[in-house]
Amino acid sequence: MRLHTRLCELLGLEHPIVQSGMGGVAGPDLVAEVSRAGALGILAGLNVPPDDLRTMIRRVRELTDRPFGVNLWLHPALRPPVDPATIPEADVRGAHAVLNRFRERLGVAPTAARPAPLPDLVGAGLEVILDERVPVFSVGLGDPGADTVRACHARGIRVMAMVATVDDARTVAAEGVDVVVAQGGEAGGHRSVWTETATAEPISVGTMALVPQVVDAVRVPVVAAGGIADGRGLAAALALGAAGVLLGTRFVATRESSAPEFYKKSLLEREADTTTVTRAYTGLWARGLANTFSREYEAARAPVLPPLLQRAAAQDVYNASVKQQTGEYYTMWAGQSVGLVRDLPGATEVVQALVREARAVIDALPR
Repeated sequence: MRLHTRLCELLGLEHPIVQSGMGGVAGPDLVAEVSRAGALGILAGLNVPPDDLRTMIRRVRELTDRPFGVNLWLHPALRPPVDPATIPEADVRGAHAVLNRFRERLGVAPTAARPAPLPDLVGAGLEVILDERVPVFSVGLGDPGADTVRACHARGIRVMAMVATVDDARTVAAEGVDVVVAQGGEAGGHRSVWTETATAEPISVGTMALVPQVVDAVRVPVVAAGGIADGRGLAAALALGAAGVLLGTRFVATRESSAPEFYKKSLLEREADTTTVTRAYTGLWARGLANTFSREYEAARAPVLPPLLQRAAAQDVYNASVKQQTGEYYTMWAGQSVGLVRDLPGATEVVQALVREARAVIDALPR
């Protein structure tokens, strides 16, 4: 059974599989290994200084001549970044009241200071992508806009945009993107939206329901994301009309992933019901493994600071958690497919297994 799809033809892939460009996970080694296997590796570019991003891109090219992509967030809160001085003092105090509990347990000095300003790197990162003529620009948490899409196309760069709603899919498709990633509510990491919502409910439509609606709404290839970790998920996505799948959680638990070892180990031990969607980690809705940080922050009903300033305020907590090799105070992004992850293979083995399993599933279906 041949799994070559419109996505493969468009991007020059052997297999309709995309690896998510997850921060702290998707470095050059993982990206190159996925691409060498005939899928599409995506490099994490969020908050990476431009010179470093260029070095990473060139390192991927040293490791493979296959197509790959670079992911940037285009969220309005980063263009330009929110000024920490605009945060009400009561919110800063309320957030630190809970974070200081965690600091005490981890041996970190307490603080009541405002988070440091975020670096304004989105524009510079995009310039590097354009200058390096990266094969694929992967857009997360934002609307690329027609001008950016045209600038990419002028340099031979394909644009892939992730969305969590049908309306957003129509928006980015109308702007000329080449591929739409439909992110179902099961997906790990941040919800790929760029408007504020009071709850995660409006942006948590399941993959099974969202993908066919997006397929019907746009004319470009659609990639399914959320809850997919094996060949059964790939076969199901193709049956829904998708031209491929995007996986995050499965690729975190690989040898080439840059994730801390305790993070990988936690993925192997957890089930689907141990994830949670919260704003406590970064100020944006995101799904990860529930831990002491998420449970106690939510229970305290503490203020959540603006996007990524929440993460900046808690960064010393996360750093201490890594140093002490504990996942209880660290952001371990994971989707509901975590219950399907039981080993720690190489990325090439993951791609090969996905294709092999999907073919077996499809071949076994009644004609």
